[in-house]
Parts: sequence; C-alpha cells; structure tokens
Amino acid sequence: MRWRGRRQSNNVEDRRGQSFIRSKRGAGGGAAIILLIIGLFFGEDVQKILSLFVGTQGPQAHQQTRTPSNSQAQNDEAAQFVRTILAETEDTWSAVFAKSGQRYQPPRLVLYEDQVQSACGVSSAASGPFYCPGDYQIYIDLSFLNELRKMGAPGDFAFAYVIAHEVGHHIQNIVGIATDVRKQQARASKQQGNALSVKMELQADCFAGVWINHTEQRSAILEAGDIEEGMKAAEAVGDDTIMRRAGMPPRRENFTHGSSQERMNWFQKGMRSGDIQSCQTFG
Repeated sequence: MRWRGRRQSNNVEDRRGQSFIRSKRGAGGGAAIILLIIGLFFGEDVQKILSLFVGTQGPQAHQQTRTPSNSQAQNDEAAQFVRTILAETEDTWSAVFAKSGQRYQPPRLVLYEDQVQSACGVSSAASGPFYCPGDYQIYIDLSFLNELRKMGAPGDFAFAYVIAHEVGHHIQNIVGIATDVRKQQARASKQQGNALSVKMELQADCFAGVWINHTEQRSAILEAGDIEEGMKAAEAVGDDTIMRRAGMPPRRENFTHGSSQERMNWFQKGMRSGDIQSCQTFG
C-alpha cells in the first residue's frame, strides 16, 4: 500500500508501556484462554465471558499504571501505519456520510500490549482486535500482525482490512444497527443469536470493502497484490477455517463471524459496489 507520507489520525491512544495490575478477583491466564476457546466455538461473546469471569463489576477490579515508555516504540512503523489507515477511514467515511447530509463521528483507537481494560471488560491480546460499543473505541494489540502472518495473511493491506472491519462495527454502532441487533439477540435462542452475530460481522466486512473502494478512488492507495492480501485475511478469519485449524469440525450453528467464503464474498461485494446500501446482510 502507498501509505507513507499521508495524514495520520489524532484519534489514537497508545497504551503500550503501561503495566496491567490484576486484583485478587482476577483469573489465571490459562483459565482465561479456556474461556476464549469456549466463546469461539460455542458462540458466547468473548468480552462478556471475560468480564464475568474476572468479576469486573466496578472500576476497582483492575487498574493500570504508567511505566516509562520507549519513544521509539511510540513511533514505530506499525503504529504509524495504524494512524494512517485510521485517518483514511476518517476521510472516506466523512465524505460518504456527508453525501447523505450526515456528520461522521470517528472512533478512537487504542494500542495496547497483552491486556486492556475497556467499557466491555478486560480483554487479552488472544481475543484479537475488537470494537467496544460501550466506549466507541477500537482496541488492537500489534502482536496480531504476527498472528495474521501465521494464518497465511501477511501484508499491510491484510492489516488494513482488519482495521477497516472494526471501523465497520463503529458505523453499525453510531447508526443504530448494533443496538437493534442486541435487542433481537436478547430475545433470541443461542443459535439465533449466533446467526445475528454472523450477519453483523459480514456487514462489517462489506463496509470494509466500501471503504477501500472510495479510498482508492480518492487516494490511489493500493499496489499490486493488495486486494489478494485482503482476501487472504478475510479467508483466514472465517469460522470454518479457524475451527479446522483448531482440529474441530466446522459447525454452522456455532459460527459467530461467518465462513471464509462468506467473508470474502461480502468484502468483495462492498469493494465492487462502493455502495453502503449493498451491505444488506440482514435483508
């Protein structure tokens, strides 16, 4: 991607270099990992599971204290890339919203290491990048870049797709889609709730495709091979692929993000159309 030398977002909070202190009510790392696996394969919300397990019912449960930060780490290439891609999402979605007479309110993005406290509870890097609707923020541990490579999705655009997908969840939140879905899930069975979650994730994939369509027209940011990187990322994070990688047979009723083929298809649909109205995964 041609990302160097472009505007960088000011909506990035760098919490790397902070220590994470767990209270006596906290859980051991092994137990937390087990819960993450349960959430992945049995359709439970990972943030909710972790929050309940560690007992974060109030701000006293965990605290973070600042330790001396490394100035080089604060300005490394990966962080600059994140700031640049977030700025591109801000510019693109501001223009898209303006066309319909609306004002886009961008999210904040938090960079962290190992564990982080959000309005959705306590999360570890093992849960991957996520968006918390409670505080309108995206959370990313940059070690996820190594996980993408291990999953066969290297390259800068693969990471840009992940960021754009999380921004897609922010859009769902600010326009009311996320609230409507949560209300439906509260009345639904586990299987129905999982199906609604899949539709949410596929729509965020489609929004990511719409973003790159408009961004490329405006900024000519793509290079040869970038789209293939994005498709590999979409394939790598499909529920069926993740389950097979873990040695488990894929079971549709346990999907929470969609199959690899579905994720690639919806990303492509948004990318080809450039129209947010094409992302009707609930239709």
